[in-house]
Amino acid sequence: MCGRFRVARSKEILEEAFDADGESLDWVPRYNVAPGQMIAVVRQDAAQPVRRFAQLRWGLIPSWMNDPSVGYKMINARSETVSAKPAFRELMRTRRCLIPADGFYEWKRVGKEKLPFCFTLTDEPVFALAGLWERWKSPQGPVIESCTILTAAANELMCDIHDRMLVILGRDAYDLWLDPGFNRVDELRPLLRPYAADAMRRYRVSQRVNQVKNDDAECAAEIDAA
Repeated sequence: MCGRFRVARSKEILEEAFDADGESLDWVPRYNVAPGQMIAVVRQDAAQPVRRFAQLRWGLIPSWMNDPSVGYKMINARSETVSAKPAFRELMRTRRCLIPADGFYEWKRVGKEKLPFCFTLTDEPVFALAGLWERWKSPQGPVIESCTILTAAANELMCDIHDRMLVILGRDAYDLWLDPGFNRVDELRPLLRPYAADAMRRYRVSQRVNQVKNDDAECAAEIDAA
C-alpha cells in the first residue's frame, strides 16, 4: 500500500491551485500524513459547479460495513479493479474527490534497513491525488466521511522501490474528475495512469518520517544519500 504523504503548502496556495472555497477549512500544514488521520479533500457541489474543501478520514469505510476499523485496510484502491469492487464501484461513478499533496513517501529496502524517499513533481508545487469518498453512519448516530486514494502501476522512477504509486491527476483532468454528474467510468479510466517519470523527482529523507508522531519540516528535508 501507498500510505504516507505531505501537504505543507499554505491554505491560500491550495485555494488558488484548486480554485476551491476553503473558508471552512481549519488548515495546518502537514509533513507526515498517515492513514486514519483527517485530511483535506476537494469536492464539487452536486447542485452547482462550486469546489469546496472538506476534512475526511483517510481510510474508506463502506456505508454497509459494521466496523469502522476496516478503513485502515482501505486507504488505497487499485485503479485497474476499482470499478468491479463493491466498496468502490458506485463511488467511482458519483463520489470522486481530489486530495491535495506536494509530496509522498515510499521506503526502499537496503539490507536490513528501509530507507524513506520523498517523491515530488518538478514543475508543480502542489498536485492532486485521485480519491473516492463515502459516508458511513454508526449505530450510535455519528456520520463519518472517509476517503481512499487510487493507485496505479509504478513508473520508472518508482519501480525499484515499490510496484505501485499514487495516481496523480493533471490539472486538465480536475473538472471531469470532480463532476458528480459525470458517471461514464470508461471515459475516466485513461486518467488513472502512472504519472510521467521525467516530470517527477525523488530524494532521500530522514528516517524521522518513519514515526507518525513526527510531523514537521524535518520529515521532508532532503539528506545526503551517502
